[in-house]
Amino acid sequence: MPDHPLIADVEAFIATHSIAESTFGRLAVNDWKLVRDLRGRKRRLWPETEAKVRHFMATYRPTEQTSAAA
Repeated sequence: MPDHPLIADVEAFIATHSIAESTFGRLAVNDWKLVRDLRGRKRRLWPETEAKVRHFMATYRPTEQTSAAA
């Protein structure tokens, strides 16, 4: 099974914002294992979840708290 196209976008977002992958998953969809599971192809990504993740990335505004969590 090939990587989900979303994972490249998520990894770029994480690198750009210097945010931990667990923090990203928690903030985006309240699941700290999201990025790890997508990388390991251990989960199916539902369209609704992908929409939530993309919305989070499009509307994300860094704060002191999220910067410190990384």
